[in-house]
Amino acid sequence: MTLEKIVIEKNTVQETLIIPLYGRKMCSEKFPALYRDEFAQTLCQRLDYDFSQLEKKRNSFFYEFGALEAAMRQLDMMWEIQHYLEKHPEATVVNLGCGLDETGKACDNGLCHIVNIDLPDVISVRKQLMKEHERETTISCDLKDYSWMDRIDASKGIILLAAGVFHYFPQNEVKQLVIELSERYPGGCLVFDSVGKLGLKLMMSKILKNMAMPHVSGLFYVNNPQKELNWSDRIKVTSKAYMLGYYNMKTPGIHFLHRLLAKLVDQGLQLSINRMDFD
Repeated sequence: MTLEKIVIEKNTVQETLIIPLYGRKMCSEKFPALYRDEFAQTLCQRLDYDFSQLEKKRNSFFYEFGALEAAMRQLDMMWEIQHYLEKHPEATVVNLGCGLDETGKACDNGLCHIVNIDLPDVISVRKQLMKEHERETTISCDLKDYSWMDRIDASKGIILLAAGVFHYFPQNEVKQLVIELSERYPGGCLVFDSVGKLGLKLMMSKILKNMAMPHVSGLFYVNNPQKELNWSDRIKVTSKAYMLGYYNMKTPGIHFLHRLLAKLVDQGLQLSINRMDFD
């Protein structure tokens, strides 16, 4: 039986799902000893989208590195989730701004509950492509509308992840959201990635141009997580480097220049994976 393909239009919110998805697929194909994402490979086959421009770049050094970035972020998040589930096996795993990401399922221990949250346009595509299992819930909601929190069962623990999400939020909105989470979910934790000001400027240059914004002032970036994320006495902050903080990338197929660049961007662009434990 041939499944109907889902059309992704150019220059839409839905199109923003493509690059990280394709990056994970490409990394699975090029560096299988490091990373495998069967979900990404299957999903790309289900999409009616012109991948030709991305395919042209797949053998370039810097595009390979971009694919590694997408993969390392997910591996880092998975490490933190699995670590939390070791102590709280029946906890709820909440994927904030989930897109077409299946990190929750990748960490499923057979006991945890998974909640995926994103905007309506994104969730409409997700529901066409992905089936929920009995311990999984999908919520169509803006993260800034805190009503989604009323639908989360954190009685047996909760870990929330936000991968590539907060870069698009104003600084004050991220802080407000985090403080609300810390008050609602004592004993839980939040894991998210961040970049420094220079890193955000480079990453967002094209997006800012499209949004007619002259600079990143006001958007969320972190130069020093330990100093800048101490927003409440009930929040304990720990951070690791994004590219090399969890894995050394000394894997067959990965060039030493990839590892060298990983070290440079971790340090120069302040790429971090941050964990906040809520007391």
